[in-house]
Amino acid sequence: MTPVASADFRWNLPNALSALRLALVPALLLVAWMGEGALFLVFVSVALASDVLDGWLARALRQESEAGCLLDSRADLALWLSLPVCTWWLRPDFVAAESTRLILLLAAFALPMAAAWLKFGALTSYHTWGAKLTANLLGVSLLLLWADGPIWPFRMATAVAVAALLEEVVITGLLREPRRNVRSAWHVWREERGGSREVVR
Repeated sequence: MTPVASADFRWNLPNALSALRLALVPALLLVAWMGEGALFLVFVSVALASDVLDGWLARALRQESEAGCLLDSRADLALWLSLPVCTWWLRPDFVAAESTRLILLLAAFALPMAAAWLKFGALTSYHTWGAKLTANLLGVSLLLLWADGPIWPFRMATAVAVAALLEEVVITGLLREPRRNVRSAWHVWREERGGSREVVR
């Protein structure tokens, strides 16, 4: 079990990266609306890199906290909610061609949030292995897409994302009370049956 350092927010490098990602969201929307594809690629690359680094640095520097986890989740939510709008402005041809898959992806993102809100009255912050894999695959596939690359990586990432998001619904169903930082539905099932609890960011 990895203990959570503190429930109080503290400025440190991991939290600063999460805050940077949150602050970049309005900039992403602005440059996408202006049609500045090259500048958008720079900004979104920084935002996606911060998503990879903040959790890793929090663990490496022993600066994990409940507040940092919450900031990370809210920054992720804001970023990923902004990206469909940005894509619509930058690649309307792609949105038209992949509309069914995009609607499925958005519905899959909404489902675990709705399930957690209905059960716990709060949004999720699970940071599962599946969610991390999804963020990496979607991030890379969208970077390729915005750089006029192939569509197939996005289609593969979408399938992984739907599976990972459905797993979050299962996790919500298994949990007796809201929790942050779980590895997988299997870990939750084992822990709810009396095993040790693991915390990750």
